[in-house]
Amino acid sequence: ENCLRNLRRFQDPLNQYMYMVDLLDRNERLFYKLLSENIQELMPIVYTPTVGLACQKFGLAFKRPQGLFITIHDKGHVYDVLKNWPESDVRAIVVTDGERILGLGDLGAQGMGIPVGKLALYTALAGIPPHQTLPITLDVGTNRKELLEDIDYIGLRHTRVTGDEYDEFIDEFMQAVVKRYGQNTLIQFEDFGNQNAFRFLEKYRDQYCTFNDDIQGTASVAVAGVLAALKATNTRLKDHTFLFQGAGEAAIGIANLIAMAMEKREGVPREEALKNIWLKDSRGLIVKDRPEGGISHHKADFAHPHKPMKDLGEIVKELKPTVLIGAAAIPKVFTPEIIRDMASFNESPIIFALSNPTSQAECTAEEAYTHSDGRAVFASGSPFPVFEGFGKRYEPGQGNNAYIFPGASLGVIATGIFHISDSVFLSSAEALADMVTDEDLKVGRLYPPLSNIREISVKIAKKVAEEAYADGTASTYPEPQDKEAFIRSTLYDYEYDNALPTLYSWPKVTLS
Repeated sequence: ENCLRNLRRFQDPLNQYMYMVDLLDRNERLFYKLLSENIQELMPIVYTPTVGLACQKFGLAFKRPQGLFITIHDKGHVYDVLKNWPESDVRAIVVTDGERILGLGDLGAQGMGIPVGKLALYTALAGIPPHQTLPITLDVGTNRKELLEDIDYIGLRHTRVTGDEYDEFIDEFMQAVVKRYGQNTLIQFEDFGNQNAFRFLEKYRDQYCTFNDDIQGTASVAVAGVLAALKATNTRLKDHTFLFQGAGEAAIGIANLIAMAMEKREGVPREEALKNIWLKDSRGLIVKDRPEGGISHHKADFAHPHKPMKDLGEIVKELKPTVLIGAAAIPKVFTPEIIRDMASFNESPIIFALSNPTSQAECTAEEAYTHSDGRAVFASGSPFPVFEGFGKRYEPGQGNNAYIFPGASLGVIATGIFHISDSVFLSSAEALADMVTDEDLKVGRLYPPLSNIREISVKIAKKVAEEAYADGTASTYPEPQDKEAFIRSTLYDYEYDNALPTLYSWPKVTLS
């Protein structure tokens, strides 16, 4: 209570973030007790949206490293650097190269705030012991001129190393992790540039225990929101036309998982499911033989026969989507006119403004509700306040990846899964959507309350575990009969232990 009172004395979110960082340095157990028991209030402080600002100011506020920095100049000695970390029982690593931090772009070594924040949530939300987690930043330089010229910048002062040298460095890092901590060490890739994110996911997913949260975690939480929206609108996936503003790693991850869900849940072949999904990138609507080009093989599946179009408003009028999803960090791109158009041909337009942080959101909750006459089914990537209007109270749901990655990772670690398939993330999405109640839907909330997120994580981990043992991908044996009890037995306890030694009695006959 004393810590919470002290925290609330600070009005500036960045100062609150710094207070939490100091508390983590000073008293780890108290930090996690405070965060775990006040998650709804404090998660926006330790993670999005405040962590974005913290990364931008990272050098100015830097006191001591809370993770491991490995530079391109350590190439050939990555294993030796890993051995410097004092803990040997590491089960989960979050790694970034800082090229695409949230919607803020290249922040170089200052992207360390992201792995630190993610792994704090691993412990606070899923009970993964903090000594089993390791935040890592791979510093290969930065292409942002103002950082290179900033006296407080903590990273390498040269442009990014790319090409074969970069790829060899990443290969060495992956091999060093397995050599140091074992084959089933979970490696979560975070905030790599689009091309590298897809390349590394495809390259490593069948060789290591790895996933990319920007692609798969974002997809899972978004699909969970879509599945909850189906309950709110009493519709099926195949009834909808999906339009994405953006065609980066998040948008393509969501689109692919929607197609997978359509096939699994409704028996729609993937080729047919893809016809319901449209993407718009910086060059316009992705269509076959687009004169402007720019259609990578990741986008090619979504290139349908249609005339080229560039303006999002015109595309909305043309395609008449029932679901509009923003994931390109272009603020205010969902204009009042676009929202009104969505409401004109949909009784309940589904609008997801998923970009982080709040300043990059495609629209606010208030704008979505106001311009749709209160009929929008809305979710966002960053938190928005309660909105009251049209005779109703709206509590917009935040589609935060934190609903998914802690619980999914807990299930992977507990069962010893060696390779993480997309089915893990679809199962996690289904488990999350199943926890949305009618009471949640009545106030427009497509996700369960964040205050319940520790229990949510355990339920997701349980479902991951059940499917892992059913399909033979688990390696922790003997198989536990009560999987939820087994998972709970592994959780970190932030309560203080009794200082007294264990007391027990001998039989009286031995004392006579």
